[in-house]
Amino acid sequence: MYAPELLRTLLAVAQTLSFTDAGKQLGLGQPTVSHHIRKLEAAVGRQLFVRDTRTVRITADGEALAGFARTILAANEQAQNYFTGSGLGGRLRFGVTDDLALTPLPRILREFRDLYPRVDLELTVAQNETLLRRTESGHLDVAFVKRNTGDPRYSHGKLVRRDQLVWTGAQSTRLDPLQPIPLVVYQAPSLTRSVGVQVLEAAGRSSRITCTVRGVNGVLAAVRAGLGIAVMARTLMPDDLSELPASAGLPKLPTVDLVLLTGAHAPTEPSGALTTAILNSKAPLKPSA
Repeated sequence: MYAPELLRTLLAVAQTLSFTDAGKQLGLGQPTVSHHIRKLEAAVGRQLFVRDTRTVRITADGEALAGFARTILAANEQAQNYFTGSGLGGRLRFGVTDDLALTPLPRILREFRDLYPRVDLELTVAQNETLLRRTESGHLDVAFVKRNTGDPRYSHGKLVRRDQLVWTGAQSTRLDPLQPIPLVVYQAPSLTRSVGVQVLEAAGRSSRITCTVRGVNGVLAAVRAGLGIAVMARTLMPDDLSELPASAGLPKLPTVDLVLLTGAHAPTEPSGALTTAILNSKAPLKPSA
């Protein structure tokens, strides 16, 4: 009833909200993905996804089964490791952007270390562009990063989720339509910095950089202090900050992909195990602090 391959397909569709992207993530054709979901829906007697020609939405029953799927797959892997005496070991260099490090990702890494105690996990937290360069140069084995949706340079990455970029401000933020947009940005090069400036320029809106920071804590502190607004992925926005409404008159931002990239010379088994652990988890969804 709950064959692992069907549950993996369910989680991939739940994460990407796309049958096509889920197929790419799993190395399956779109018809196979559809077949797996139909088999699960027949087995449970419930509709798991609402799908039309443009969008895919997971139902409450789909969310419930996805939660069970994560538990089942994790237990299955633990049982296999217990009885086969997994010898998985070696050095694994993992990089992550600092905003993603504020999500439940640390919990996933703790569970990974408990499951694979012989893997020497080295963690690097840095800006997005730095991680991309270090992965390409072979200095990182796996990197959890953001990319512009559709960027062909990183099409080989495994998609964890697609997120909407939003204009983020303090709850008291009010923009003066006659003044340049005040921006809080990362040091260049930065994906969100480039996107924000380019979108405003394309819309004919002037802006000024009021604060430049090295990390996400600096961005959050500056925005909370009312120094300006920032571009953030919607699911990574803390609850005490607000997405600026359409009435603010700002142009719409594009989507961004959260992806796992594997270096060309990464150790196959450890990197695959970590990638699977992240893909099979609910994280990253909301900042944990």
